[in-house]
Amino acid sequence: MAQPQALARITPALRAVPVPAASAAPRPSRDRKPSQREKAAIIVRLLMSHGGSVPIASLPEHMQAALTEQIGQMRLIDRTTLSQVIEEFVAELEAVGLAFPGGIDAAIAMMDGHISPTAASRLRRLAGASAKADPWDNLIAQPVDRLLPIVGTESTEVAAVMLSKLPVPKAAELLAKLPGEQARRIAFAVSMTSNVDPETVRRIGQSLASQLEAQPARAFDAGPVERVGAILNVSTAATREEVLMGLEAEDAAFADSVRRAIFTFVHIPTRIAPRDIPKIVRMIDQPTLITALAAALTRPKEAHVVEFFLSNMSQRLSQALREEMEARGKVKEKDAEAAMSVIITVIRQLEGVGELVLVREEE
Repeated sequence: MAQPQALARITPALRAVPVPAASAAPRPSRDRKPSQREKAAIIVRLLMSHGGSVPIASLPEHMQAALTEQIGQMRLIDRTTLSQVIEEFVAELEAVGLAFPGGIDAAIAMMDGHISPTAASRLRRLAGASAKADPWDNLIAQPVDRLLPIVGTESTEVAAVMLSKLPVPKAAELLAKLPGEQARRIAFAVSMTSNVDPETVRRIGQSLASQLEAQPARAFDAGPVERVGAILNVSTAATREEVLMGLEAEDAAFADSVRRAIFTFVHIPTRIAPRDIPKIVRMIDQPTLITALAAALTRPKEAHVVEFFLSNMSQRLSQALREEMEARGKVKEKDAEAAMSVIITVIRQLEGVGELVLVREEE
């Protein structure tokens, strides 16, 4: 019979099926007890006949094939045999005390966060070597940044197969990050994948999964540019400029990338949508906001940020802030940097939870 963890999910549907009473209905021509495979076929057929949902697809393919073949070989089952099979099946399920996920892939998913990345990687390699494992399950679950290096080293045809197997949003994101000419070649190659047989697709998946597992484990989620940029975002302006000048002397290309990744107070009008200003203001206490705006009003490079804030909030609040800024007077440099850092931190937090999206410079 099928695995307990899969069958346990159909117990509610099974209990809803009316069990027919024994009668003098004709019995099968051969008077013997049904085999385990026949019992499974009986249960599945009974549930389907009453509209039950049977998770057959969660079973290994060879078990799906064997069950389907058995259903095709059977004809009539008398009511007495049907009643006995149902009672035996329900009793067997009620005796189950604990069900495990079944399969190494499901076990790795269950243990995620409880075992080390190195151990998980080794287990995935072993799972990928199994003929029963589908390597695309692991590939589809990977972020685009991990798949991008693989696409760059593979042929156009293989990349087209990968693009076809990925969910549409992820495939679109991956295609957008490729160079234009390469993206066009891969998109065209997708049109020639209609006759690729499933076995070839499976072998391509195994090869790509092996490359994926061969990639060294990353200690940091973000890249070096993003990490340095995030640190400099909340640093003082003097420290930021000093570090960037040093980076330019060492590696001009890296310094340029870091400058592009930096988001500071002066970038707010060009990187924040006007509709998001009220949302940001609600997250900042008023004294901090007044301190930051009052300081920015005295700086030529940041004065336009003040108008951007005030012009995208209610007229009443805008007028109240103007009065508070005038009463605040001159702001110390230390207090100004601290208040501006708080605003940047709030914006980054809202971005992190998906409440706002920073506009790209090219947009």
